[in-house]
Amino acid sequence: MTAAAQVRAYIASKPAPAQRRLRAIRSAIKAAVPKAEEYFSYGIPAFRLDGQPLAWYAAWKTHTSMYPLTAGTRKGNEAGIAKYETGKGTLQFPMDAPLPVGLIKKLIRARAAEIRARAKKKR
Repeated sequence: MTAAAQVRAYIASKPAPAQRRLRAIRSAIKAAVPKAEEYFSYGIPAFRLDGQPLAWYAAWKTHTSMYPLTAGTRKGNEAGIAKYETGKGTLQFPMDAPLPVGLIKKLIRARAAEIRARAKKKR
């Protein structure tokens, strides 16, 4: 099964409200980093950039999550992130609140910059 098919199957397996949120997160990531490649990892949808993990996202009973929340993605986004539950490397968006698509795009762009800076440093 292709990665896109696995992602579609994962999304389809969730309740309708979660499906809408997952599609919105997926679209936000694609819009923020169009060159990101979709894949399926750890049983949830993901994207990678230049062969490196960019982000994972998932739906749970009471929230949707996005991973990883790194120091580089936190920097400059603290105010937006402060409104949400965080865990070790995760940001949780409650199902009963609007999805912060703008924040998601900012975090994904920051994560992409982090990946590119690390790759540049290695050269």
